[in-house]
Amino acid sequence: MLKIAFSPIYKYALPEGHRFPMIKYELLAEQLVYEGTVNKEQFFHPELLKEETILKTHTAEYWESLKNQTIAPKAVRKIGFPMTAHLVKRGRVISQGTIDCALYAMKYGVSLNIAGGTHHAFTDRGEGFCVLNDMAIASTWLLDQQLVSRIMIVDLDVHQGNGTAEIFKDNPSVFTFSMHGANNYPLHKATSDLDIPMPDGTGDAVYLEALNNHLPDLLDTFRPELVFYLSGVDVLASDKLGRLGMTVAGCLERDSIVFRACAERGLPVAVSMGGGYSERISVIVDAHANTYRTARNVFDL
Repeated sequence: MLKIAFSPIYKYALPEGHRFPMIKYELLAEQLVYEGTVNKEQFFHPELLKEETILKTHTAEYWESLKNQTIAPKAVRKIGFPMTAHLVKRGRVISQGTIDCALYAMKYGVSLNIAGGTHHAFTDRGEGFCVLNDMAIASTWLLDQQLVSRIMIVDLDVHQGNGTAEIFKDNPSVFTFSMHGANNYPLHKATSDLDIPMPDGTGDAVYLEALNNHLPDLLDTFRPELVFYLSGVDVLASDKLGRLGMTVAGCLERDSIVFRACAERGLPVAVSMGGGYSERISVIVDAHANTYRTARNVFDL
């Protein structure tokens, strides 16, 4: 069964004036049901992530500043959203959803979080609209619970996963792989276990060739027991923050490459949506919906 994490807080926790990019979450859920890709019973609503789980990834000082709303104005500007208790709650629900998706993936093969992919959150700070790092939190929790011993994070958002790279820089149990725009945010990149920077305007053929040339070998060499996949659709040529040149069809094929490579090796995949900022919301929703359609088809769910 394909299980999908979704909560109304994914959209409504944000202040007025910052909600437009977030309406995609609700529209995506509605589209998937409307077209019959999933039914309403396949959605689940994550609970609130426990503080003790947050503290396995993020520092106590950073967490206390979020919980007590004492975070410095400069740090708030780095995050990019006005700081509210609702925003912190949103991050906790999203992160718990990614943990739950990992558990469902281990049972069914694949599971997807309609939000998440908050890869710019570091151990001790947030950046780039990211408060808590959902995939890092989920990875740390799974390792701590001894449910897996090796995890690969495949980050195909157009922006480098700098926070994730920093969190796991000295952890041999987590392999961080990022393909991203070479000249895009963040200006100063962290160092993943493997970074593939792509030049401005990179189209489908070059991007997909690079992915095909690296991902299967990485999976065979590192031999993860679970894969987290950040499937941002800000790689599209239409994306306002992207700078790459991919089509919706190319983005679909990207998803297919990831899912097929994992399915052929019997690897469970937990997916978080990541970015998508095209001018037309219909383009964003369709590109994200392709990830769900492809997951269902490849894993025969």
